[in-house]
Amino acid sequence: MIVLSHAMSILPMLAAADDAAAGAPSGAYVQWPTHLPLQGDLLAWCHSTSPGVAVLLVIGGIIYLLFGYYIFKALVTLNAAILGAYFGVVLGESSGTMIPAAIVGALLAAAATWPVMKYAVAIMGGIFGGLLGVTVWRLCGQDPNFAWSGAMTGVVFCGLLSFLLFRQCIVTYTSLQGSVMLVFGILALIFKYDQLAGSMTHHFESKPFLLPLSIFIPTLVGFIYQQAMYPASATPSPSPPTKK
Repeated sequence: MIVLSHAMSILPMLAAADDAAAGAPSGAYVQWPTHLPLQGDLLAWCHSTSPGVAVLLVIGGIIYLLFGYYIFKALVTLNAAILGAYFGVVLGESSGTMIPAAIVGALLAAAATWPVMKYAVAIMGGIFGGLLGVTVWRLCGQDPNFAWSGAMTGVVFCGLLSFLLFRQCIVTYTSLQGSVMLVFGILALIFKYDQLAGSMTHHFESKPFLLPLSIFIPTLVGFIYQQAMYPASATPSPSPPTKK
């Protein structure tokens, strides 16, 4: 149901590839999903996530939530580097050069992102918008075979919006990504305790709105916090005329 929740967190993708490389047989390190992830798939991912990755998600989520706009250039570059590393793993899997390919992919993506930061933010916004469009499409009960149309609408809308409302979009995107990372990191840690895992899973399955609500609330808090802590720069007043 919540496609956005799974895909918005970029770090888990690389972590999943690393986990698969540790335990999967040769030739099966990276597996692409065969369907759009549903809420049950997300909870199953939380169950299988290692404590180290969960802690990393919690720390990263706090950084994105509280300092997203302040260090957005570094965070956007980090997103690009992790995506580049992930696709490097995918491309290098067949030849057995996953680690070198991941390093090269990360460096190339980071180097290409830094000098064109405004366009990189627009691309990140387009990705987020596409995921949001698919999520809304599925929540509205539309035909899953045409979910790509909802994704394309979100890509165009959020991508163009990044050029018009640059600062607000950065705050929104970093707050949303930080919220997803934080929520899934906390859930992954909670699911390590069997006595809590069963009841948590039951509540999420019986009340499907709990998961999106648990992501929306931290996103809103992070947005308000960043807007208050990092206000838009005031326009400098013109200098008074000098007296002769």
